[in-house]
Amino acid sequence: MIKEISLSPFSGWLLLPIQLIAFPIILLCFVFSISKVDSNQVVGILGIIICVFLFLLWLFNWNGFFVVNPNESRVVLFFGRYRGSVRAVGFHYVNPFSSKKRLSLRIRTFETGAQSISEVKDPTSGRVVVAAKRGRGHPIKVNDLDGNPIEIAAVVVWRVTDTAEALFNVEAFDQYVETQSEAALRNLASHYHYDSSDDSAMSLRGNTDAVGEKLQSEISARLSKVGIDILEARISSLAYAPEIAAAMLQRQQAGAVVSARQRIVDGAVGMVELALARLEEKKTVELNSAQKALLIANLLVVLCSERGAQPVVSTSSLQE
Repeated sequence: MIKEISLSPFSGWLLLPIQLIAFPIILLCFVFSISKVDSNQVVGILGIIICVFLFLLWLFNWNGFFVVNPNESRVVLFFGRYRGSVRAVGFHYVNPFSSKKRLSLRIRTFETGAQSISEVKDPTSGRVVVAAKRGRGHPIKVNDLDGNPIEIAAVVVWRVTDTAEALFNVEAFDQYVETQSEAALRNLASHYHYDSSDDSAMSLRGNTDAVGEKLQSEISARLSKVGIDILEARISSLAYAPEIAAAMLQRQQAGAVVSARQRIVDGAVGMVELALARLEEKKTVELNSAQKALLIANLLVVLCSERGAQPVVSTSSLQE
């Protein structure tokens, strides 16, 4: 595995005056060689050839100058051999035969997306070619721990930390980051419930921050050998798939109704117990078992009913 090596190139400002002065010298030598053709043809022609060669070398020497902008790096290769990476901001010079690949060190972000398949006609052969076009911001479909199809998307923030690993260890590191992030998201979503009624159990909807931290850890583990640092990973979109969204909405509504009615009943029972205890404590009225049962039934109807209770006045005696 290739690791990044820091390279300290020559200052471009020191070699630029030499490069600028060399041009008029080559031009004077060329003019002088032309003037010598009449008197000494061999010397004149030889001088012209040398001046042309020096001029071409002078032009090629400009290839050694390059600029490094803030949050940018240049990876220097000399005939396929890695010489080092330049991160120092400024104007620099290296061997003009070296290749200098620009690599951004800025923070990047992307949202996981699915691939859409389209048919493209090849203009040369006329045949129809199936091509996959990457779409951004579209949730991917995956099954959660219960097997329910859900649509989920995540935002991943990353940057390059080791230029040599990012450039040489994988074919295209930016596509590699996106592919591995989607794979990690699919794997993570399949290990958790979309939603859980148990507060102690982790779910995708109920524990977004914790799931985001686990997603960041998993992506970082996948990209540890390619010089990529994952700064943040969080779920940006989460929903049931359209084919089960209506059924799951009814299920959630039913669960909410059951939970609400359970809370109402618990509160009503507590209020009835409090009412009976106060009556016995104040000795306002003495009630037998049948009268207590009737009072409890009436109170529960009043407290648990969804509509306002309509009182009925009885004219009979309580002793009857």
